[in-house]
Amino acid sequence: MDLSLTPDQEAFRATVRSWLKSNMPREWKPTGSSEIPRAGQYEFLRRWQRTLFDAGYIGLTWPKDYGGRGLTFMEELILQQEMALAKAPPILNVLGVGMGGPTIIAWGNEEQKKRYPAKILSCEEIWCQGYSEPNSGSDLASLQTRAVKDGEHWVINGQKVWTSFAHVADYMMLLARTDPSVPKHKGITYFLLDMKLPGVTVKPLRQITGEAEFNEVFFDNVRVHESQVLGGVNNGWAVGLTTLMYERLTLGFGLQMRLRIALDGLVELAKGMEKSGRVVTKDPVMRQKLAQLWIDTECLKYTGARAITKLLRGEMPGPEASTGKMAWVDTHQRLQEIAMEIEGPYSQLVKGSDWAVEGGVWPHSFLRSRANSIEGGTTEIQKNIIAERLLGLPKD
Repeated sequence: MDLSLTPDQEAFRATVRSWLKSNMPREWKPTGSSEIPRAGQYEFLRRWQRTLFDAGYIGLTWPKDYGGRGLTFMEELILQQEMALAKAPPILNVLGVGMGGPTIIAWGNEEQKKRYPAKILSCEEIWCQGYSEPNSGSDLASLQTRAVKDGEHWVINGQKVWTSFAHVADYMMLLARTDPSVPKHKGITYFLLDMKLPGVTVKPLRQITGEAEFNEVFFDNVRVHESQVLGGVNNGWAVGLTTLMYERLTLGFGLQMRLRIALDGLVELAKGMEKSGRVVTKDPVMRQKLAQLWIDTECLKYTGARAITKLLRGEMPGPEASTGKMAWVDTHQRLQEIAMEIEGPYSQLVKGSDWAVEGGVWPHSFLRSRANSIEGGTTEIQKNIIAERLLGLPKD
């Protein structure tokens, strides 16, 4: 990939940098996490995303007709770099922007493409993802949520689990089985499900951080109009894979920006902590660990750039996105472990303690990071994808 910029792209960088300098929310304080937003930040981040939308700094590559700016992924790369340098807040509608919108643009009819993407970008409608089930996690094609045709509607019954943002979502990217008589990959349909329909029940799941970010979602005779099918009946596996590829691209590339912000925060943490009577950054072993994190973060950036090369050619994200997702997981979890090492005994103190370092944000981030190797496709599954689809090795 040629990373040199055209004069127009250099001008775009300068414009973004100037805008961020003038519009960064004063109340925002970068934290040690590169994770999904915390509940207490939702309204603030909703307003921030709307600010980005109004300024034209979200959905850069989406067509103008559907709320975007019709730019290239080079401009997106520049934007992400500048957001990292400015330590800007994340957006709230991460699943809609990173996964739902691109899938609708790729597979939707004109009515769907006019209806949904712009409201995803503006954060008027938040999206969640209805894939995993209690007995269908890594083997997604074995899902059992059923949709049965009844006139102009599909009647849906079943359950999804580990559904991030379901408690605040307006819509769900839902996979359901519509034909149990065919091989499991062929009888699945992708629905754009209104979360306010009668029969949809959301139950939060308390996690190790103490928060309830994930949810169970139950469907009891939920009637979804046939116009809410995306990509055709029984074609849900192909549509769903598009979402997964964008998900891993988002995790591997988009979160690199959040990772760099967390790394900068970690360095500042190290500068303010002492170990054995000296500042942590004077310890040669710790300096090497921090340097390795910086190297790995830069490698992840260029891995993302390779993925962008494919997108610039007009191609869809492929299985190579799994490498970026795996690299991000490993780097982020090591970063959080080093934060615990730097804090030492203070790593046991969380929000609410008068002696907690930086309000206890790092212990929370450490606990939350344990989910990284599960969400967005487990590390084990990513390894299989890389082995089978990239390296050509025999199936597991």
